[in-house]
Amino acid sequence: MAKAFFIDTTLCTACRACQVACKQWHDLPAEETKNLGTHQNPPDLSFNTYKLVRMNEKVIDGQLRWLFFPEQCRHCIEAPCLEALGDPGAIYQDPDTGAILYTRQTRQADADAIIESCPYHIPRKGPDGSVSKCDMCNDRVHNGLLPACVQACPTGAMNFGERDAMLEMANKRLEVVKAKYPQALLLDPDTVSVIYLVAFPPENYHEFAIASREPSGVTRHMALRKMVRPFAAALSHLG
Repeated sequence: MAKAFFIDTTLCTACRACQVACKQWHDLPAEETKNLGTHQNPPDLSFNTYKLVRMNEKVIDGQLRWLFFPEQCRHCIEAPCLEALGDPGAIYQDPDTGAILYTRQTRQADADAIIESCPYHIPRKGPDGSVSKCDMCNDRVHNGLLPACVQACPTGAMNFGERDAMLEMANKRLEVVKAKYPQALLLDPDTVSVIYLVAFPPENYHEFAIASREPSGVTRHMALRKMVRPFAAALSHLG
C-alpha cells in the first residue's frame, strides 16, 4: 500500500527538528553558510540538504504573520522526473511505498532534464554530476519506522502512514482549520505523496509550493516530448 506524508503547516513552529533529523539520518554534511538576515538556513535545498523549513514574513489582511513551510520532495504519484528520464536504473518508484528514488546512476543521466522536469523545483545536482533529494527514509519505512523528519517533529505538524489514512486525516484537519482560516487548502493532494495543508494562498509560502504549470519552462508533456523526439527523428530517417 502506498505511503504518504501529511504536513500541517498551521502546526509548524519552524523548530527545524525535521531538518536536523534528515541530516543526521542520511549522514549529510553541514552547509557552509552565513547570516543572511533570516532564520531560514541554509538558504535553499542542495545536494546535501533534502529538507528545508522555508520561512516567510508576510502581511496578510493587515496582520504580520510568520509562515513556515517544511519543504521536501513530493514523491509524485506519476513523477515527471521518472517520466523524463525513463531509466529505471537511475530513478525508480518503490512499488511498496510509492517513494521516488534516485540512485548514483543519475550521474550518467541528463541531470538538467531531471531537474527541469520537476514542477516543485526539488532535485539538486552534486559535484559528481549525480542528482539527489528526499528518499522518504525508505529504508526506515521498510523496517517499520517513521521517516526521521516525522519521528522528530514535536508538534504533530508532520504525519506519515497509508495514503488513504493520510488523505482522510488531511481532509478532517482542513475542515477544522477552515473555521479560522477560510482560505485554507490542501496542496495538490491528488497527485503527490506529500500533502501540505496551508492556511493562506500557497504563493505566500513559496514560489513552488504548488506544481508550476511550466516548471523551469518545461511541462510534463514537454518532458515527454523530449523523450519522443529522438525516436521520431530516427524513424523519419528509416522512411
